[in-house]
Amino acid sequence: MASWDIQPQGVQGQLKVVGAHAEDLGDVLSTLLADLREAAQAAGTAVPGSQAATAPHGPVTAGSGVRDPSGTPLLSQTSTGPVAAALSEYATRRQNDFKAMADRCQAAVLGAVKATNEYVQGDLEAARNAQNAARAVRLEALKDAGGKQR
Repeated sequence: MASWDIQPQGVQGQLKVVGAHAEDLGDVLSTLLADLREAAQAAGTAVPGSQAATAPHGPVTAGSGVRDPSGTPLLSQTSTGPVAAALSEYATRRQNDFKAMADRCQAAVLGAVKATNEYVQGDLEAARNAQNAARAVRLEALKDAGGKQR
């Protein structure tokens, strides 16, 4: 039979560390998306000459559906330009990857919590079974000893 030596307090400590790193990852992704938004807005357009002053600046409409974790649109709908278009395309294509990172972190933490809880419940059940078996043996021994005469 396999022997396990899981210390729930140790697991809890490690999960706190992992949780802090997962929060850091979320912060980094939010910063990345904010930086992409700023870069797209600062990139300008590909409009020549005097038209540039009246042309909208920033990202293209193609990325308008992309939102950061707070729900803010990543890129505006009013601007055009090759750099903004590229940034919009990048954000659009990476949106699922960013979400997958967060989902995997959450699944790993929740899985570790569930596994540890199951381990603790198994230990408690094994202890109950051992106590019940010990009681049954003692009761049988007492019955046998009480029925014999010397």
